[in-house]
Amino acid sequence: MKDLMTDIFINYSKYIIFFHVLSAIIWIGGMIVVRFSVHYAMQNISEPKIKLARTLEILKSFFNLVIPAIVLLIITAVFMAIGMGFKGTELYMIVHIKEAIWTIMTIIFIYIYIKRDKAEKAFVSGDLEKTKKELSLLPKYLIPLNIILGLFALYFGITLRGF
Repeated sequence: MKDLMTDIFINYSKYIIFFHVLSAIIWIGGMIVVRFSVHYAMQNISEPKIKLARTLEILKSFFNLVIPAIVLLIITAVFMAIGMGFKGTELYMIVHIKEAIWTIMTIIFIYIYIKRDKAEKAFVSGDLEKTKKELSLLPKYLIPLNIILGLFALYFGITLRGF
């Protein structure tokens, strides 16, 4: 299996790296846009029900874009980790650091997904306070944490490429 993955990486490395970087851009860039552009624009909506409805809609659209990117990021990461032959080198620790960062980010993303799902159920039932409560951690802590982790992962990715 390792030999097959190495062969695939050797033959398609440009595409694998391209889709890996593109996936990271979509995930991290999307979080930056949602947190620092969309979130602030949403503050101009004074009607709580409309504001919460738009927030849920935006997050759902964001998830539809990001979930395939996360899956693609993981798949390409496996091909790169095996195909680039880092095992046994001094850079192998950085591979593990990146794996840990992306794993933590994925766990946080899953938690965000669950919080949004709970918020939508509360919204549908008419409980705006619970909806607001379920969403409150996202812009304050969870999305900024994932942005910071993602930027570290990008830095380590550049380190692995020898820059």
